[in-house]
Amino acid sequence: MPLEWNSLAVNNIFLTREYLEVLENSCPVNMICHFIGFFNGDKLIGIALTQFLFTEKLESFGERDQCLKTSLRNFAFKNFASHVLFVGNNMLTGQNAFAFDKEAISSKLIKTLHKAINQLKKDLKASGKKVHITSIKDFTAKEIEPLQAEFKNNYTFSTQPNMIFEINKNWKSEQDYIDALSKKYRDQYKRARKKADGIVKQKMSLADIKQYEDIIYDLYFHVAKNAPFNTFFLARNHFSFFKEIMKDIFLFYGYFLEDKLIGFNTLIKNGNVMDTYFLGYDETIQREKMLYLNMLYDMIAYSINQGFSEIVFARTALEIKSSVGAKPLKMYGLITHSNTLINHNIAKLFNYLEPKTDWQERNPFK
Repeated sequence: MPLEWNSLAVNNIFLTREYLEVLENSCPVNMICHFIGFFNGDKLIGIALTQFLFTEKLESFGERDQCLKTSLRNFAFKNFASHVLFVGNNMLTGQNAFAFDKEAISSKLIKTLHKAINQLKKDLKASGKKVHITSIKDFTAKEIEPLQAEFKNNYTFSTQPNMIFEINKNWKSEQDYIDALSKKYRDQYKRARKKADGIVKQKMSLADIKQYEDIIYDLYFHVAKNAPFNTFFLARNHFSFFKEIMKDIFLFYGYFLEDKLIGFNTLIKNGNVMDTYFLGYDETIQREKMLYLNMLYDMIAYSINQGFSEIVFARTALEIKSSVGAKPLKMYGLITHSNTLINHNIAKLFNYLEPKTDWQERNPFK
């Protein structure tokens, strides 16, 4: 990887050499990552990330919906969509696909990106891995426009929104946030905090993460397995390796009840933005102690205290994130299938494979 790589990743921790090292050394078992550099002569003018996912190594795509539709979806997925090339990062939400030099002409670079993707697909096919689906993700309505102009035969899709929590400039502490809530949601806050009585939150070091590695993985796996849909599972050493490489940029919090680890959450400092990452918990205790909601409040409190401007809460659990004040940001991607007939009907296939979510947006503020 060129030494000047990080000069193009200044605004995004998820494109830096350090983060990509984490990805390369502790990525999911069914994922191959490729890092692409774009040059003008000797000068690096663009960087990009792709992830090739082959889902035949997965035992499950999510077990929550045990029904005919799930088994049909799994069949369709295995036979027509089990080899997916993501341009971007399927483990995160947001534009983590590429970064270009400000001086470079982005339309030219997007054209070159198109060529690079086609070459990568040829290389994968030559090694016996035929790409079924190519997906370029996650972009806002404005960010997707230049890509739509280049990738003309791709279907533009939109899945669950990215939940963004904007931190009011006047808030200096958690109390300011609580004061801004309407009575109903202040009561929700108080109830959740009362329920969490007896739970001890602890910032965990690398040694702590290693000590609890197996329990951490079980707690993570439980949550991931019960998601409505999943295309990967993290490597067992993912969190410890992440902490080792990223140090204080990666925060790991354990939640203990009677000295037993019952949950954890993780945060990544990305400039003045706080990105939430993976979490895990014991389902039996989660419900009784409102653990997930308490984790959200803890993330908000920490981010306000540390002077961050926003929190990226990502996808899933949209309604509960909305109830603490996160707002949905519509995200778009492009998708194409290698089979012409399927590609012609990609909109139908996509809507079939993508689980629908009905949720109600909340506004907890006065």
